[in-house]
Amino acid sequence: MLANQYDGEVTTWSPQGRLHQIEYAMEAVKQGSACVGIKSGKFAVICTLKRTPSKLASYQKKIFKVDEHVGIAIAGLTPDARVLSRYMRQECLNHKYVYDTPMNTGRLVLKVADKHQKNTQRYGRRPYGVGLLVIGYDQTGAHLYETCPSGNYYDYKAIAIGARSQSAKTYLERLFDEESKTYKCQNASLDELIRHGLMALSETLGSAGGGSTAEEKLTNQNTSVGIVGDGRAFEILEGASLNSYLDALEREGGGNQTHGESGNAGGSSSGGDSMDI
Repeated sequence: MLANQYDGEVTTWSPQGRLHQIEYAMEAVKQGSACVGIKSGKFAVICTLKRTPSKLASYQKKIFKVDEHVGIAIAGLTPDARVLSRYMRQECLNHKYVYDTPMNTGRLVLKVADKHQKNTQRYGRRPYGVGLLVIGYDQTGAHLYETCPSGNYYDYKAIAIGARSQSAKTYLERLFDEESKTYKCQNASLDELIRHGLMALSETLGSAGGGSTAEEKLTNQNTSVGIVGDGRAFEILEGASLNSYLDALEREGGGNQTHGESGNAGGSSSGGDSMDI
């Protein structure tokens, strides 16, 4: 049987027991530009690669602030991400109004995952075509979560999503010591986490970010970093504030990073719709 006979509605199962619309939404996440998340005991960091539909357009935003202690990075469809970010902000405001305390990061992720899942079981709806990396800091420490269009969510020490994310995952897996079963960044400083995050992100560009074209380099134009942690509210680092980290990355051999403007990041505009980031 052809797949398109069973992909008209999210509630229609194929004979093989598959929901094709959910698989399409998961594929949208894989085609979005790369996002990397990493945490220690006290800090959490997200690093993202931004895209632009053309050289005459600005780069699309990849990191959103949800609350003073929570932020998200997105891979997939931007409109869906904006809907979910507004929902998360509203939940944080409601919790603050009722309980007069910041919302627990895990509880917020559970709520947004439930919102993901509701769209997979209701006729006339479609799954959200976006994956989120959620970082936060609360009384239990730093947190890093991934949410999926299917409604699943996962707690990670380090993770990457989006296009070519497997290369970044391979780098991040080296931070786990198989022999001692310990995570090497558990006590890492904020600067060390940012360095590892940018290094993993550069792996998604091919040849460790050392390509010959602007599309294959990390710059302060196509890169953004979000940080949160003990004593630090959520903050987005972009532009000149990233120069010191990119310089350090270049000195360590992480690629030919530059500070100048570049063209399309993470792929050409012909690779997909401009809404798919």
